[in-house]
Amino acid sequence: MYIEKEVSRETVFEGRIINVRADVAEIHGGTRVPREVVEHPGGVCVVPVDADGSFWCVRQFRYPIMKELLEFPAGKLERGEDPLKCAVRELKEETGLVAGRVIYLDPIYTSPGFSNEVLHLYLALDLQKGKSNPDEGEFLTVERIARNHMLAMALQNELPDAKTMVGLFKAMQYLQQEGGFPWKRQS
Repeated sequence: MYIEKEVSRETVFEGRIINVRADVAEIHGGTRVPREVVEHPGGVCVVPVDADGSFWCVRQFRYPIMKELLEFPAGKLERGEDPLKCAVRELKEETGLVAGRVIYLDPIYTSPGFSNEVLHLYLALDLQKGKSNPDEGEFLTVERIARNHMLAMALQNELPDAKTMVGLFKAMQYLQQEGGFPWKRQS
């Protein structure tokens, strides 16, 4: 395996959410190349699944792509925040749901070609309904979608959000391998 060596690092932008660096790296043979890096504190994505196998999603407008997307609840980590605490908070804020069980699925890198952002994926089960409390300036609608319809949407590219796609398939895999789907449990 070849690892690039950092030669220099310069922060060229500091924002509320991200910082941008202009680095120089040394690659194989000693050649120096520019590398642009977006520093991000990371985030969480929560896959809420009802006892009948339905998924809970939020629909919201995403300014950078100028489109409305259907996504699983997600949010940015505050610097140093525990991802599990963030997942529980974001699920409640965005959907009003509280999970009896929260299972860590895996971390994923969102765009490792230019960003260090890591998203922590969680599965939320044994859901109880409550009242949502979105952040100021966050406008979203909550939708409950049947499992088969959710899978069809994924296969028809109606869920172009990467974290939602990965979360869906990770959750399905977990539920198949670790004790079965909640709607198939024996009482």
